Amino acid sequence: MTFQQVPEGPQLRDIHLPLPPSWWPPAPGWWGLAALVVLVLLLAAWRWRQGVRRRRSHRHILAQIDAIAACEAGNTAAFAAGMHRLLRQVVRLYDADAVHARDAAWRAALGQVKVDDATLDRLMSLDAAMYRPRATLDEVAVTAAMHRWLARALRKPGVDRVRRESQHA
Repeated sequence: MTFQQVPEGPQLRDIHLPLPPSWWPPAPGWWGLAALVVLVLLLAAWRWRQGVRRRRSHRHILAQIDAIAACEAGNTAAFAAGMHRLLRQVVRLYDADAVHARDAAWRAALGQVKVDDATLDRLMSLDAAMYRPRATLDEVAVTAAMHRWLARALRKPGVDRVRRESQHA
């Protein structure tokens, strides 16, 4: 028997390694992380904008105290009426029913903000002074009491939530 020479067959090439993985498109986990980062950034920007609006609103309210004091200096009844009106506007943010409160109920509504009794007494004096044409009122002390009370009232948590609800109603 004679052996025939068999053809060598196909030419085989060496093993080819796959290309290294590309950085794009990222894996699904990276997409989720990117979405989470975008969401956190949007939330932070929204909160920052809320804070800017809240501080602007607080500065405006506190500036109204000085505007009333400057405009109505010497006119005790008009000074007391302007301050009392501003006070009622802010108290309404806490309790809508406090707008109609008188005497002890009004003092209790003002007492929701923790301030000393002297400040509350000065604020309560506005109620009587606005109806007396020749009432004596220490305008400087009342202005300082208004600043103290409003500065604390506007820092109280929940005021902005109540304010938004009252504006939409």
